[in-house]
Amino acid sequence: MSYDDTGVRCTMLRGGTSRGLYFEAGDLPADAAERDDLLLRLMGTPDPRQIDGLGGSTTLTSKVGIVSPSADPEVDVDYLFLQLGVDEATVSDRQNCGNILAGVGPFAVERGLVPAGDTETSVRIRMVNSDSVAVATFPTPGGRVEYRGDVAIAGVPGTAAPVVLAFADTEGSATGALLPTGHVRDTVEGIDVTCVDNGMPVVLAAAASFGLTGYETHEQLAADTGLLARVDAFRRKAAELMGMGDVSSASVPKTVLVAAPRDGGHVSTRSFIPVQPHTSIGVLGAVSVVTGMLLPGAVGHELTADWPAGTSQVDVEHPTGHLLVDVVVDADATPPRVLRSGVVRTARKLFDGTAFPR
Repeated sequence: MSYDDTGVRCTMLRGGTSRGLYFEAGDLPADAAERDDLLLRLMGTPDPRQIDGLGGSTTLTSKVGIVSPSADPEVDVDYLFLQLGVDEATVSDRQNCGNILAGVGPFAVERGLVPAGDTETSVRIRMVNSDSVAVATFPTPGGRVEYRGDVAIAGVPGTAAPVVLAFADTEGSATGALLPTGHVRDTVEGIDVTCVDNGMPVVLAAAASFGLTGYETHEQLAADTGLLARVDAFRRKAAELMGMGDVSSASVPKTVLVAAPRDGGHVSTRSFIPVQPHTSIGVLGAVSVVTGMLLPGAVGHELTADWPAGTSQVDVEHPTGHLLVDVVVDADATPPRVLRSGVVRTARKLFDGTAFPR
């Protein structure tokens, strides 16, 4: 089949604070190399502007979700996430994306892969990247996906309908363990860190250990080339401790720096994806950060002393606002266990039609 002539059925959705191209698996080449080549050409990669494709010149808008009916009777659909490069022709399946996940349930209903409920629909989604399960619940009045609503999330203008994401079995998503090094605290290049993987492998460190306040703007961080080089070297060393090998061309692990909150939240964060600073923070990255902080002895655990007793909802501050996550951890278990984690996001369909590769 020549996709150059026929194009390929595609839906673009904003999921959380990201934007991606969503496909049914059957509409793409079965061979992974052919599939990746097609996706790169559709996205307009490699090109820092992606002017000849559907990408938006950032990693946050160069994402792909591939959805198919699941053979597992306990799951509705399988979802494979792919992170495409912008100026480099790379395609990575080494991580999940909780933002693009927010659009998977609505997409599955729109495409008839899952029947819609009369008022709301819950879709059980297997995240192929980590072989873990999430349940997305969203409004479907009259059996149609409703994207309009009054939920605001930081980093997205306006409001939309809520997509409630509940995660299960996300521990060790990329590394095989909640604490990939086997320790709550390690030292990397003289800096105390907590390496945690609850849906996203993250290297957690105090902003002060990098000579930062933790309140720098995205622009300030992006302009500090010395800092970015240090972050890259730091995360590569941490990845070795985490058993991830050479991650020089990989998008994980992420580095997240924490500080005391200053905008009414519970913790201030500055994250890197994996080297450039994030304008906000990834959903699963935030879940992993909070999971780590809840463990006694972890970097940032001292900040949890000021969190309301008995609450599981944690307000994570980031450069452009807040992200509310829900995490419950059994820190007394050996090793520690995640009992529950989730988040509220929104999604919006931008177009559905035929996309043509360059």
